[in-house]
This record gives sequence, C-alpha cells and structure tokens, in this order.
Amino acid sequence: MAAVERETVSTIPWWKEPTKDQWLAWSAAWLGWTLDAFDFTIFLLIMLPISQEFNVPLTAVTAVFTLTLWMRLVGATASGWLADRIGRKKPLMISIAWYSACNFIAGFSPAFWFLFLFRALLGIGMGAEWPCGAALAMESWPIRSRGYMAGVLQASWGIGALLSSAAYGLLYTSIGWRGLLMIGVLPALSIVYVRRFVKEPPVWVENRRLQRVQQREVHVPLLKIFKRGLLYNTLTACWWMASAFVVGYSIGGLFPTYLQKDLQLSPGLVALPVMLQSLVFFLSGSLWGWLADRVGRRMAIILPALLTIPITPLYLMTGDYTMIVVFFTIQGAFGGGGMHVLYPAYLAERFPTEVRATASGFVYHQGAIFGGLTAPVITYFAINWHLGFAVPMAVGTILGCISVALAVFFGPETRGKQLVAELSVA
Repeated sequence: MAAVERETVSTIPWWKEPTKDQWLAWSAAWLGWTLDAFDFTIFLLIMLPISQEFNVPLTAVTAVFTLTLWMRLVGATASGWLADRIGRKKPLMISIAWYSACNFIAGFSPAFWFLFLFRALLGIGMGAEWPCGAALAMESWPIRSRGYMAGVLQASWGIGALLSSAAYGLLYTSIGWRGLLMIGVLPALSIVYVRRFVKEPPVWVENRRLQRVQQREVHVPLLKIFKRGLLYNTLTACWWMASAFVVGYSIGGLFPTYLQKDLQLSPGLVALPVMLQSLVFFLSGSLWGWLADRVGRRMAIILPALLTIPITPLYLMTGDYTMIVVFFTIQGAFGGGGMHVLYPAYLAERFPTEVRATASGFVYHQGAIFGGLTAPVITYFAINWHLGFAVPMAVGTILGCISVALAVFFGPETRGKQLVAELSVA
C-alpha cells in the first residue's frame, strides 16, 4: 500500500500534493516570517541617523541591535514551550501582535533609553514567531518538497529586507527614521488571516492526544533536549546556528553602516545593493531547498558556506561601487541565502514532535546571542582600532563559514525523514 501511495504521489506535480489546509498553514508561517524580517531589518538601515539624533555613540546603537537579538532567545524559548503545549497557532498570533506593537511604539521614542527598551521588547516577539511558525509549516508539509518549501520560507526574510530597504530608499527623506519604525505596525493585520484560516498540524494534535492518554506529558521540553540520546544532536545544532548567525551579521548586519560611514554614500546608493542582495537571497532559497531534497540537507548547507569565502573580499576590499553592488548581490545566493534557508526543515527533522518547537526555537535563537555580539565587536575594531568596517566584516564572515561547514559535517543527515506523532522522549 505504501509503495502504491508513493507511486501515486510521484505522478502528480509537487505543488498539487499539499492540501488546502497545508498551503494555508505554510502561508501563515511565511507571512509572519516575512513581516518579522521587515520590522527587524529596517533598524539596520537607520542606526547612524539614530545615533546622530540622540547624540550617542554608534556603538551604543549597535548595542540596541545586540539586545534585540539576545531577547529573541527569551521569546523563542517561551513560545516554543507554549507551542509544544497548546499548539502552534496561538503563539504565532501573539508574536506577530507583539513585535508589530513594539516597533510602532519605538517610533515615538522621546529619548534613547525608550528606544532601547522597546526594541529590546521587540526581540521577544521576533524570537517567539520563528519556532511556532517553522513547526507549523514543516509539520504540515509533505516530505517530498519539504526542503524546497523550507528554503522558500526562510529565504522570504529577503522579501522583508527588500521591503525595508525600499521603504528606506523611498521614504526616509520624507518620514525619517521614526516614520519607518511606525509603519512596522502593519504586520499586525495578518493576525486576522491566521485566526480565521489556519489549523493545527495533525501530527501535533495526535502527539498531544497520545501524551494525555498515556499520561506521559512533557512539561519541560527544554530539559529533554539536553539528555542522553539528544545531547550530541543539540550541541552540534547549537554550534551550527551560532556560526551561521556570525556569518549572517558579519555580512549584512553592518553593511549599510559601512556604506554610510566609511564610503559616505547617499540613502539611494545604500539601498540598492541591499535590495538586490535581498532579492537574490529570496530567489536562491528555492534553488538550495530543491537541492536539499535531492542531495541532502548537509551538502546543501556546506556548499554555499564554502562558496561564500572567495566572494567576500570582492565586495569588501574595493572602493568601486559597481563591484560592491555586483558581488554583494551575488553573495545573496550563498552567504546571504544558501547556507541559511534550510533552518526550518533541518531543525524540525532533527527533533521529535514532543519537543520540536522548543528545541528549534532554543537552538536557532541561542545562535542569535552570537549574532548579537557580532555587530558591537565589528564596530569596536572598526572604530577603536581604526580599521574601518570592511576588514572585521571579512574576518567574521570567513571564520564563520568555516565553522558552519564543520558543524554541519558532524551533524546528522535528515533528508526524507517522516515527522511522526509517536512519543519519542516523553
């Protein structure tokens, strides 16, 4: 019977295999993640004008960025626990409302401390969105194209970044940095869609039923992932995510600031390479996701990590604007995209259903701790050591890529894994 079902599935296009409910669940995760990206990345484009308006050092503004990333771990761990206990849908709605409101309120900041506070609180909502959204999408989606759709989902961060860079390039001169933060309230409208159309994944519903019936409920899922049987998997996943965050924020976290401060470029010239890289990031996500469904998760991550290394000097060690635009855009397909787009699928497949949202949220966002350290460390060397931003950004990118490749090499291969309702660690 199973062989007949597989043959039937293989004769239809992959996009016709998912049901309406599966498409609606994936779309909800996609919408939350894309709008999450907009609210977060808009801040990367306005750090310099914020430091100038409040008359604070640029390093102080990068500390806001750092704390936002650190608070994501708080939100992710809490939301992951909640998603494993009550379902994926409600925590997703709460997280979207949270980060939208915080970004809007931050636009009214009368002082730097107020901005600092609400951007830190925004980090909780940002962190809360990813584990419940990723679990919702991956548990609902068929195996055959799970890697592909994970790639499209995660790469949609590029759409959010594209929208924020477009808003910066087109609107900054008329509404300023405050206006750009205020329009970050718009994602809250997506809550209506999630509430009305999205259902819980059947695999989670059945798993919770089994926990209750067998009286084997997992009350503290975070502790389970550090016990024998999951410990090695957890540690290698944490290593991988920490390295990936260092790469991501070495490449993009301070790139707009580098163009503004070191090269003295205008908002339009700053926005162009960021927009193009974000677009390529999104487009390349489907390619790497497709490859992951054919050659495996590990190779689809290791290959772009290694390809990132020779591209990095080509846009950082030059003052030629054309070269910066061209090679930073190309970087979007590798360091900007390829090694990052499989987070939802690979993490979901590495952990059992009882702890999936908690484990994915914790592993992913402990990486944000290291990502949060990246910006102030690079800024310190750039300003205090008078190196400029290019050299420390290049060092962080290259070392991080080597570390990503090693961490994934020592991790498991999960292509084709069935996500089941059966109790594994309860």
